[in-house]
Amino acid sequence: MRNKLLICLLVFGLLTAACGPGDPEVIKWGFIPADNADALQELSEPFVEFMSDYVGIPIEASLTQDYAGAITGLGSGQLDVAGLGPLGFVLAQQQYPDKITAISKAIRFGSATYHGQIVTNDPSVCKSAPVIGAWSNKNGTPEIIPGSTTAPPDVKALQVGWSFGDNGLEPEVLDTGETVSPGYACEADLTSMKGKTVAAADPASTSGYLFPGLAARNAGLDLDADMNLIFAGGHGGVIQAVYNGDADFGFSYDDARRTLRKENPDVGEKIIVIGISPEIPNDVIAVNADLSDELQQLILDGMVAFLAQGEEAENFFDTFYGWTAVEPVEDSEFDPVREAQESFGITEP
Repeated sequence: MRNKLLICLLVFGLLTAACGPGDPEVIKWGFIPADNADALQELSEPFVEFMSDYVGIPIEASLTQDYAGAITGLGSGQLDVAGLGPLGFVLAQQQYPDKITAISKAIRFGSATYHGQIVTNDPSVCKSAPVIGAWSNKNGTPEIIPGSTTAPPDVKALQVGWSFGDNGLEPEVLDTGETVSPGYACEADLTSMKGKTVAAADPASTSGYLFPGLAARNAGLDLDADMNLIFAGGHGGVIQAVYNGDADFGFSYDDARRTLRKENPDVGEKIIVIGISPEIPNDVIAVNADLSDELQQLILDGMVAFLAQGEEAENFFDTFYGWTAVEPVEDSEFDPVREAQESFGITEP
């Protein structure tokens, strides 16, 4: 304990304690999901090393299979820090009162909110021919923002078919020389999902289940009686299921089609976005509330400092979280999620 306190005092030459006497000897940071544990472990090493130095306490990467595992880990004290989706965070607070708090929210390309999307592999459900473009909520009203093969749609979420280059967003060309297809969208009646197989990401996913499901319910569909709802284990799994034809429709974040682009560069035209959900507050970094206020602030400050290093650090956050920046968060921002959760009667991840 004495050595730990000395580290807390001396890191970066500061004479104020970086942590409290009840803080852990090792901070266990949960990452989701563990599709490829070895690769994720390797990718996390620069972040873990930076944060360990910054905070003054060793950080250990713990890889969990899903949100439920992260929630249980935080609530039981087996994890100290983890990224959670909005619904997962709300459920975690309810399942473990006074045990879990959020210290930051994600910012994605300048936006503090995002939305779920509803996709299909069946263009026949479209009211008119699919176009290159993307859906966006404009003053609360969803509409398709057009793009082209040379110009991306003017939306916040990074769309399939585009990457950042020297001149800003430009068509994405893979290492193989193949050009990734831009994403297509169309307007369709959501009741076309009736009687079909619909893939959702995870029961605790806000954008991959709750909010697109709410949009389907608002269209008059019963998620249990009117469709064959399956859970694909993640947003990438949803896109894979729809692309392979294992599902006719899917719920995911915008634009999860990018997860499949390297293996299937035509995913943007094969999988069409037919609608989006209302806006959702972004994901959070949640911590075990037993951590001292000083340590919680250091963790937030460390993430900001890590991101400030530039492209390599940003790529790490994009790989794990799809974030481009972090900001402090207010608990009241999650009230719309709590209302949707109550409407669905969801009580556990």
